[in-house]
Amino acid sequence: MKILVCISKTPDTTAKIAFTDNNTKFDTNGVQWIINPYDEWYALVRAIELKEKDAATVIHLITVGGVDAEPIIRKSLALGGDEAIRVNADSHDSYYIAAQIAEIAKQGNYDLVLTGKETIDYNGSSIGGMVAELLDMPYVSLATKFELSGTKATISREIEGGEEVCELELPVVVSAQKGMAEQRIPNMRGIMAARTKPLKVVEPAAIDALTTVAGFVLPPAKAGVKLVAADNVEELVRLLHEEAKAI
Repeated sequence: MKILVCISKTPDTTAKIAFTDNNTKFDTNGVQWIINPYDEWYALVRAIELKEKDAATVIHLITVGGVDAEPIIRKSLALGGDEAIRVNADSHDSYYIAAQIAEIAKQGNYDLVLTGKETIDYNGSSIGGMVAELLDMPYVSLATKFELSGTKATISREIEGGEEVCELELPVVVSAQKGMAEQRIPNMRGIMAARTKPLKVVEPAAIDALTTVAGFVLPPAKAGVKLVAADNVEELVRLLHEEAKAI
């Protein structure tokens, strides 16, 4: 079985958010970059678990980004990927990124495409669905469990008030979230092996982006809080009526 895992580079969750060029670009000064947690902890680790059950399984990693994304893809190789592909393009357009991934997936004839449910910077949750549409494959989003028996996949996901279980034949595209797997840390053997694993750089396909960034706006600063004594119910009621804002 061949698995393609989509990897994205994102700022660490503790990074200070600021913008430059009249608020049209993210300020990368001093930012620590990490593998998008949903891609790493759930999509990639589940692929590794599948390989541990079947040694014939091959795991390829793909990222769309510049050379600065290579440390991230190398860490993914250290965790357990077999080889990686970097599409040499820098774009924030979801369609453009999905289309580049789909072009590679078409050439690789993959049985399973895994991605995190979303990235922690844009929270778009759109890449998986677009990739599936471009590949004309079934798509299951927000998966919490993935089991495989031969070519039959059993996938679970949370829905309002319960759990939905899907059964379908490979190939399939799946976006993963919490519950799919448990986070792993690369060991020294994996880190050393990652240095020599193939990392192929390909030029992007001629695809037009559908969106451009007009600008970024930071959310308003949090307002101060008012503490009300536990026995001052009248004041609490007054504040709720007169000053509290609906969320």
